[in-house]
Amino acid sequence: MIYYATSILLILIGMYAVLVKKNLIKIVIGLSIVDNGIHLLLIAIGYVKDGTAPIFSKPGLQASQMVDPVPQALVLTAIVIGLAVTAVALSLIIRLYDHHKTLNINKIRKLKW
Repeated sequence: MIYYATSILLILIGMYAVLVKKNLIKIVIGLSIVDNGIHLLLIAIGYVKDGTAPIFSKPGLQASQMVDPVPQALVLTAIVIGLAVTAVALSLIIRLYDHHKTLNINKIRKLKW
């Protein structure tokens, strides 16, 4: 239960940063926090109390006593994708800063046409 509460708290903190902050770096950090909250939520969904690894060579184990490996594999893939997206976003922010000399999203929006 604590994992669900922690993951929802992380998602809410990240969403606050994305929706309220005006600095592009803080927005990307907020997206990263949301990403980590979703990862924790997916792992918590696949958790089985007192569960073991899904190895069928142990005699007498039922499928309900094993931890589901699919959310773990999904989260591992999502971590790699999230890291790549964060790297691309930060590189775009560097280019925006070089061009506009500011990271404030309101000032960048005013510089349109």
